[in-house]
Amino acid sequence: MIFETTYKNKDATATINDLVGKPYSFIESIKLKGTGSKRMIVDDVSLGFKSILNKLSDINYGNIEIRKKGILIHITKGLKNFTWAIPFYQLHIYNTKTFSIHAQGNYVRFVKNKTYKENKKFIDKLLDFKIENDKKYDVYEMIS
Repeated sequence: MIFETTYKNKDATATINDLVGKPYSFIESIKLKGTGSKRMIVDDVSLGFKSILNKLSDINYGNIEIRKKGILIHITKGLKNFTWAIPFYQLHIYNTKTFSIHAQGNYVRFVKNKTYKENKKFIDKLLDFKIENDKKYDVYEMIS
């Protein structure tokens, strides 16, 4: 689900908190050594998100924030901010020529350049959170 978060919206905040959990406190964030990535260059998005990218040849930036039950992807278009809330159970990450995040039938693809290398530790932390969350939902084998 994507929200325009330029201005504070109580309904959007409540929905985001329901989907991915409340933000970590300042102390928790320090213990985790940060819960947000540095900005990365957006290479491409799915058709449903084309409207939130700059139409001109401007560079589009985005960053990722880890929450307790999922992640938020923040994308900036001019002076407007958009936030895509993704629960961990819907999150799929692909690390090929580009770094892409897929969920809910949509995707955001980031360029793998200097900014990706700066975020490598953060991405590893994100994968660890995803794995820990997936362990909660282990699939049990059927007994014959």
